[in-house]
Amino acid sequence: MSNNLQTLLVISTALATLGSVDGALAQQAPDRLDANSDSTIIVTAQKRQQTLIDVAQSVSVLSADTLENQSVNTIADFLNAVPSLQLVQSTPGQGRIILRGVNTGGVASTVAVYIDETPFGSSSGLANGAELAGDFDTFDLSRIEVLRGPQGTLYGASSLGGLVKYVTNAPDATKFAGRARANVEFTDGGAMSYQGNAMINVPLSDTLAFRASGSYRKQGGFIDSIGTAGSDVQKNINDFQSYGVRASLQWTPNTTLKVRASALVQDIKVDAPTRVEVDPVTLQPLYGGLTQAQYVPSFSNVRYRLYNLLVEKDLGAATITSSTSYGEQLQRRRDDQTVWINNVVSVLGPVFGLPPLDGDVYQAQITDNKKWTQEVRLASNGGGMLDWLVGGYYTHEKALIDQQILAVDPGTLTLQPYLAEFGGIGNANQPSKYEEYAGFANATLHFGEHIDLDFGGRYSHNSQSTSQTGGGVLGAPDPLSGSSSDNVFTYSVAPKYKLSDRASLYARVARGYRPGGPNTIPPGAPSNVPLTFGPDRVTSYEVGFKGETVDRTFGIDAAVYRIDWTDIQLYGVVNNYGVNINGSTARVNGAEVTATLRPVRGFVTAINAAYTDAVLTGDTDPQSLGAVDGDRLPFSPKYTVSMSADYDWDIGNDVVASVGGTIRSVGEQTGPYDPAYLATVGRFARIPAYEQVDLRASIDFGRYNLQAYVKNLTNARGVTAVLNPTSSGLANYPNDAGAVGIIRPRTIGLSVTAGF
Repeated sequence: MSNNLQTLLVISTALATLGSVDGALAQQAPDRLDANSDSTIIVTAQKRQQTLIDVAQSVSVLSADTLENQSVNTIADFLNAVPSLQLVQSTPGQGRIILRGVNTGGVASTVAVYIDETPFGSSSGLANGAELAGDFDTFDLSRIEVLRGPQGTLYGASSLGGLVKYVTNAPDATKFAGRARANVEFTDGGAMSYQGNAMINVPLSDTLAFRASGSYRKQGGFIDSIGTAGSDVQKNINDFQSYGVRASLQWTPNTTLKVRASALVQDIKVDAPTRVEVDPVTLQPLYGGLTQAQYVPSFSNVRYRLYNLLVEKDLGAATITSSTSYGEQLQRRRDDQTVWINNVVSVLGPVFGLPPLDGDVYQAQITDNKKWTQEVRLASNGGGMLDWLVGGYYTHEKALIDQQILAVDPGTLTLQPYLAEFGGIGNANQPSKYEEYAGFANATLHFGEHIDLDFGGRYSHNSQSTSQTGGGVLGAPDPLSGSSSDNVFTYSVAPKYKLSDRASLYARVARGYRPGGPNTIPPGAPSNVPLTFGPDRVTSYEVGFKGETVDRTFGIDAAVYRIDWTDIQLYGVVNNYGVNINGSTARVNGAEVTATLRPVRGFVTAINAAYTDAVLTGDTDPQSLGAVDGDRLPFSPKYTVSMSADYDWDIGNDVVASVGGTIRSVGEQTGPYDPAYLATVGRFARIPAYEQVDLRASIDFGRYNLQAYVKNLTNARGVTAVLNPTSSGLANYPNDAGAVGIIRPRTIGLSVTAGF
């Protein structure tokens, strides 16, 4: 047995001495006035309904009450409640989700996202799956489940770090209900924001019901556009709008059949990225304030469409489930490229005898992905020694990335032929296809009342193809093509010992993978330039404990783990060809704890903490990333700690008042692996630690609720992304600046909610 596994077992044995305590994440009990409320948290982490205490893996659950009480509107808002969860983001509506430090950059996701039974986003690196991870409105959700650790057995590809699952409320045929909420926010140094949400549930008959919710959000900007000398040009340029609808129709003709049709529509329109230009070494704002130089106004418009038909039929001994879904992701974006293209032209012009550039330049890019998914599974209805589940999965994706570099007149943005001599430099058109078949099975053996063994496996076959047409003096006018295929087996094994009805101890070994893919290589390329890159894999070893006291005044959920990551997918340079490659190895040692205390009626305090030691265990290619054995993985703080306290009290006539607050501390992080930055500075970007303080207060009249809150009370400037200051050795921003994404400055909000 390895030293790491011995360490895990020693810690788990120590935790087992707490046998009188049970079920974690007790902060989600709906009635904080009553610590003894017999609320049981139900999750679907293993594709069947289970209590949280019975799931032999790390799961965080954010209930509807938690989402509303803490004013959680986006994924960035619920980082406080989930250990080991990070978000790398510089543009609203898109961002890279990281769990347990499993990240090196790249365009393929390491965290899967589901909405109910529907997988969201691309499984391929050919459709910007990592960046377009989704950011959905949380109003009228039932809960959010976050599964930490690889989920390859039941959820398939691209779940190396874990899974984020949004669970919506189903239509209810027993009652008519509605709810509405409006809020307004004021940001320090920025523009006003406002938001409206509404929900309605309508029984159409005893067996048929309809439910829909809608949202509109206008988020004011707080970053100013400046000229190259630092003078103001435009205030608060980074505002955005988000609006959408979720709707579902559920038919339950009898107790054995349920049919539910659902649709999700959401648009996010961003006027400029949340990017601040900084000193590339210190990461402090270059001109003192929150500013960016913008010759051409940038924008990003993201459109999500998701449709699902779910059919469940109880056959007696087992239930068969069919989930059919179709999804679309479309992003249209415009990025200011004036500085970098001017630098490119100044280098290439003399070589090819071409004139200097006259005008501003932007990159127009479209990313379009259409995805069909079908899953069918048969699950036992339980009650015996063996619970089992078998299923099949199929998905087909068709994607396109199209980009053009366009020159325009300053101010008017009228297209001009300034780049004609360069023949469309930087233009590219890349359609691709991804197809996957998988079969999976999972079972739980119950050895008496105390011991369970959960185990499962999944066999997957995927194939991909792509072609690319480029342009310009460096482009290849003829399409370049590539294809690849993978056969992968993933598994999980998780024994569990139930210490009591309110406490359990578990261990889990699981494997996850991310698909490989083709490279587009021109004819005549050297033989060592890879035509394809293979899948990368993680193997996770975890021991955990979940428990709470009989009176539910104290609860704890703790886990320690190790992750071994092999064949990491990296973007490299081989013989001067930029390609995806399989490179180094990494390991992550970590620990997580969520603890909740209710010492008196109405008072609850909680702590979420994570320790993540995520490092490379081998060198990468110096031309590609420059990272070596021992370097920390990007955007993986060694520690994060979130502490919260809330107090509710009855002020008479069934009116409940509440006050609370949260402080989150995020440790120092390493920025992206950038060999040019490394060569210049001698290290990768170093992101400083920061603390964020949030406060909240509310009065609940039953039908009406009034809430006031402050986010980022101390105006911390926490960095959420670091953008490379150069590309191909040429500056991306004026005055040799770097750029970072940051958290929103101090924001004061007021909201009112009404139910009927």
